[in-house]
Amino acid sequence: MSSYATTTVEELKKRLDAGENIHLIDVREDEEVAQGIIPGAVHLPLGQVPQRLDEIPKEEEVIFICRSGYRSDQACQYLASLGYKGATNLIGGMLAWTKLP
Repeated sequence: MSSYATTTVEELKKRLDAGENIHLIDVREDEEVAQGIIPGAVHLPLGQVPQRLDEIPKEEEVIFICRSGYRSDQACQYLASLGYKGATNLIGGMLAWTKLP
């Protein structure tokens, strides 16, 4: 069982549409982000996460995004192992997000 939360693109879109202020971190590479990013997301490539921990809230929910959900899953596992309470993986990543109606 994972020690962090997950959410779906449908749930995230509903929360964003409702005006909720959510910490979003996109862990994809520069060339992937250049093709589109969820509005309000901060770009923080997965490889830079260990050096930039001070930029990630430790006690608040932070939803991690990547292309398919695999790299964001890795980020969540890593942060959960360090005691981050709100690391949340966006299931399906940008592939699922771009299929939303």
